[in-house]
Amino acid sequence: MSETKKRVVILGGGTAGWIAANLMAKHWEQEAFEITLVESPNIGIIGVGEGSTPPLKVFLDLIGCKEEEWMPACNATYKVGIRFNDWSIKPGYESYFHPFYSKTDDHTIPAFFHNSFLIRQGVDLDGLPDHFFLGVELAKQKKAPLPAENFPFETSYGYHFDSNLLGQYLAKVAASRGVKYKKATVCEVVLKENGDVSHLLTDEGESIGGDLFVDSSGFKGQIIQQALKVPFISCVQSLFNDSAVVLPTDQVDEPNCQTTSTAMKNGWRWDIPLTNRTGNGYVYSSSFCDADAAETELRTTLNLLDSDVEARHLKFKVGRVQEHWVRNCLAVGLSQGFIEPLEATALDMVQETVVRFIEAYDKGQHTEQSRKDFNSRISHRFDAVRDYITAHFRIVSRTDTEYWRACGSNDKISASLYSILSSWMQGKNITQELEQQQLDAYFPNISWNCLLAGKGIYPDKSQLRKGNELAHKYKTTDINKFIKACALNYPTQADVLKRYTR
Repeated sequence: MSETKKRVVILGGGTAGWIAANLMAKHWEQEAFEITLVESPNIGIIGVGEGSTPPLKVFLDLIGCKEEEWMPACNATYKVGIRFNDWSIKPGYESYFHPFYSKTDDHTIPAFFHNSFLIRQGVDLDGLPDHFFLGVELAKQKKAPLPAENFPFETSYGYHFDSNLLGQYLAKVAASRGVKYKKATVCEVVLKENGDVSHLLTDEGESIGGDLFVDSSGFKGQIIQQALKVPFISCVQSLFNDSAVVLPTDQVDEPNCQTTSTAMKNGWRWDIPLTNRTGNGYVYSSSFCDADAAETELRTTLNLLDSDVEARHLKFKVGRVQEHWVRNCLAVGLSQGFIEPLEATALDMVQETVVRFIEAYDKGQHTEQSRKDFNSRISHRFDAVRDYITAHFRIVSRTDTEYWRACGSNDKISASLYSILSSWMQGKNITQELEQQQLDAYFPNISWNCLLAGKGIYPDKSQLRKGNELAHKYKTTDINKFIKACALNYPTQADVLKRYTR
């Protein structure tokens, strides 16, 4: 007698829905699960040019997607980090690079930590992150993070891609793993007497039943928020931005392998290089700037004031649901929450949520304790990301607009973030603080140090002294020579992408 299949119903496609579908199909491929994704033909996907963090590569490798196949299909490029421009007005720190990790950085990180710590003790040293990491040089030379075979050092990287195309690609992969697809508009979520989700009802009267439901319905949270009434916890007091205007520009012959984030009057704009275009977006706060003014500012910056290229305007709510797994429903993507796009954490959060859910589900099925432990873990991750993103705005030195003055004086930050910033300002090693709060697993120590050092959160130059020979034991010229020599072992991104499209 055949085993009864457990039915998983995913409401909503997009990148988040298809990541969930693929992870579940891969993990449960030898078990009795039937996975169906339901997507409305009437709801557009927010997808724009998007960047990722290194965990996306782990996911794509896991489900068998080869870069030479999926990258050209999604107009994708490599990403080795993020360049931040104009967030600081402190001389020497107007721009800095937040790199992804390379194994070769192990040879230069001690120098960065040494210099950064001693600067906060009053010694005049070089503390800009740009001078200590391989990723900076790879971005400068527009090189792909794929070392030669005779250079066996791991290099972490992410990607830039068209999120709509990636969703379509992942849909095909999911179909090959047996995931069913249904195009229908769900008009009602029907609950059982005990409060579990019973089935979804479409506008054509079809009933779609399941044992487990995944809500990937976007900001409206059709199951988790509307039907199950799970409260939404807003982050509006610590993160002001709630809107974006998006405009594409022409492709460049040699796309960069970095995302660029540039501070604007009332927020920041991204520059994401794809193979067919450059994605540009201005993320801003509607409390300080209206949509027309934001579009005009972006068009002016991009020299598109007289262009007929149509801009897209987006609204989003920043925060998270109180619980991510409630009864027989798991929320993923925008339905579970959103921390603004500054550090490209959205897809990483989807992966983490689904992977940890599968672990918990396999271990304890639907026990209250499993749900409680899972929700605590995911919420803690959300809050850790929130604090890291909030720190970008709280430590800003710009005071040229009301927006930036409000960001720099905002006292609605968490006790956790306050402790980290206090430790740094007091000249302490913040590693201990991060480990004590168990935050280093989300944004590691090096990321926090790059953020705070990169924005120049150091004593003024006039307060620094020369220091002794031991303080100057690391030579910038030696580090620079080492990094440049390492970079010789990497091909240009343009050459790699050309091979993929032949």
